[in-house]
Amino acid sequence: MTKLAIIYYSGFGSTHAMADRLATTAENLGAEVRLRRVRETAPDEVVQSVDGWAAHAASVADQPTAEPDDLDWADAAIFGSPTRYGHVTSQLQSYIDTLGPLWQEGKLADKVYAAFTSSSTLHGGQETTLEAMHTTYAHFGGIIVPPGYTDSIKFSDGNPYGVGKVTGGGGDLDDTDNAALDHLVTRVLKVAGKLAA
Repeated sequence: MTKLAIIYYSGFGSTHAMADRLATTAENLGAEVRLRRVRETAPDEVVQSVDGWAAHAASVADQPTAEPDDLDWADAAIFGSPTRYGHVTSQLQSYIDTLGPLWQEGKLADKVYAAFTSSSTLHGGQETTLEAMHTTYAHFGGIIVPPGYTDSIKFSDGNPYGVGKVTGGGGDLDDTDNAALDHLVTRVLKVAGKLAA
């Protein structure tokens, strides 16, 4: 049984919905899953000043947060983050910055990694955000598993680097989003399973 960590940050709920879909599909495929949000690092007064942000923070307040141990435990990991100026959020980066001791011990190497993201606009930095996560995985010594064009869904969602969701027209996942997420996690588990064999 592959152990999969899904580690993500979500401000308004779209990236959270993507993470949930990945987790559900992975569990249906027989994986053991740890779904973990990273801690909110923005000042509470800032979060509370934006209705959607405050509502989402309240809705996930009782859910477990990511710890370095979750990545140590995992055979594979999928990180998710909204794009911020073409890069990951500071919240996800803060989590990544806690991984130094594991990195020094070589405990982040030889795992399978993939990524997903969301942005408000169509060309809002999704690909650079995904590639930023890939750069991090390279420093880990990880095995980066992008979806490429290994399934026909990739010609609909158009992203060979990971999965990206445009949220400007509404944050609900559509059939294309769900199919792309299902393909990504299926591919990650397939590659991780081959490495474990």
